[in-house]
Amino acid sequence: MSIRYSYHIGFVALLLLLAACTKDELADGDRLPEGQYPLEIARITLGVEGGEAQPWGTPQTRVSENGDGKSSTFDAGDRFAVQIDGEGEVGTYTVRDDGSVEAETPLYWSDRDEAHTVSAWYPATDGTLDLGDQSQSLAYLLGGTGTGDYQTPVTLTFAHRLAKVRVTPSDDALDQVQSLQLYTYTQCTYEKGTVVQGSQEGWIEMKKCEYTENGNAITCWEANVVPGYTITKLQANGTEERNLSAAITPEAGKFYNITLNKDKGYTVSEDGNTYEVYNAEGLKNIASLVNSGATDINITLDTDLDLTDMEWTPIGADYNNAYTGIFDGNGKTITGLTVNQEGTNYVGLIGYLGSGGKVQNVTLTDVSVTGYWYVGGVVGANDKGTVTACTASGSISGSSRVGGVVGYNGGTMTGCTVSGSVSGDSSVGGVVGWNGGTVTACYDTSDVSGYSDVGGVAGRNYYGTVTGCTSSGSVSGSLNVGGVVGYNYGIVTACYWSGLPDNDNGGATKVDGTTVTWQNAVDAMNTALQSAGSEWRYELTGELPTLKKQ
Repeated sequence: MSIRYSYHIGFVALLLLLAACTKDELADGDRLPEGQYPLEIARITLGVEGGEAQPWGTPQTRVSENGDGKSSTFDAGDRFAVQIDGEGEVGTYTVRDDGSVEAETPLYWSDRDEAHTVSAWYPATDGTLDLGDQSQSLAYLLGGTGTGDYQTPVTLTFAHRLAKVRVTPSDDALDQVQSLQLYTYTQCTYEKGTVVQGSQEGWIEMKKCEYTENGNAITCWEANVVPGYTITKLQANGTEERNLSAAITPEAGKFYNITLNKDKGYTVSEDGNTYEVYNAEGLKNIASLVNSGATDINITLDTDLDLTDMEWTPIGADYNNAYTGIFDGNGKTITGLTVNQEGTNYVGLIGYLGSGGKVQNVTLTDVSVTGYWYVGGVVGANDKGTVTACTASGSISGSSRVGGVVGYNGGTMTGCTVSGSVSGDSSVGGVVGWNGGTVTACYDTSDVSGYSDVGGVAGRNYYGTVTGCTSSGSVSGSLNVGGVVGYNYGIVTACYWSGLPDNDNGGATKVDGTTVTWQNAVDAMNTALQSAGSEWRYELTGELPTLKKQ
């Protein structure tokens, strides 16, 4: 069907002239001469759709869609079927170029009774309607009725037997949409213009459309759908699935308008407290939520994320907005975290982790994080929170309290690893810059450099404990430099390092390959971890030990 531009939905019919006799030349009795009094169709009217009002006013039932969205019309060549009183023969009529109607297979009146009911339907034949791809033209199913007799031409009023769904992206979402799909029935069987049964659930490709509102062109997508199927989701661009904020169950002949807002990049659980992130923009939006006061929400990654070229604002920007929820990386990887805030404190994926907050199962690769104090790849400052099974690789730098995973730890850290480079001035550590809490079963292979209090695992261990940790990267500095801990005023148990420096202020043991081997170190660390009740153990399957949770 082609597109037309018309405000009128009625058509003046071609009056079919009688060839054999006139209406005054009646046979005796109530019966009319067979085949001599054809049913005349005066005009066709397309009834309006109910439901929400469209922007231009009264919504229209369409056969041919109009580009301006203001009206619709049958097209020349459209064929519909007609039957008198719902029984007997079925006639077929065709719309002509001028909008009138001609009989292809005409019907004839058989008696003089008044007010017969005439029914009509489009398409003219029963069958199966394919709704799956409406990207070029919409699918239609129409039913019509009228009344008349042998002396009165019939006006047929058609109504939509499918439902129309329109999706209108908001201005800020429009550039995200190249195509749209609805999940519903993709086929239906029909008889006499009525749906019998929908079948084959799947995605319907919608047709791009446009209408004018207040002088502005509005882009939208439309599809006609089988009534009764509850629609809960749509999909943009063939891959980006979205749940509707409210499900709709379409009714025949009604119109439903859905506004598609910009993709937030996350979904929210029914209890409203868990946010599942499925793209980078979603994680950025959640950071804004937390920093605006929603500090206790739980965050779960649904997929790997690439934050490359996105300047990052940490989740939980400072102690006034400490993050106290659960951030679960769910074993996914975040690539390209970039924070360039040289004069700023509390810098990392999480800026400030408050009491009770948890960060777990997070892997960061290609990190580039720069701050001032309290700088970490994963957490800038951990204030009585928990950091578990977190990995960071890349470049982390700052002035003081700088660590590959956590800048300052006043809580618990377990099963964390670091590679790449960590640099700063004071209290610089491969895993944690300043430790005042507990660090267990963590290891570092990064290059660590600073001026004072520089360590492969912890730069400064002040009233903290470090248990079963290792370092095998280079460590360099001028004052209080250690392979495991630079400056120690706490407890260090069963920790080992290799390479430089030759001394260790934390009392850890250097692996020299002869007196002490990495196998010796693994055995000792695992014994200590078991005694501490830790679920983590070291394995020596290569040159250096690796961690595994039991």
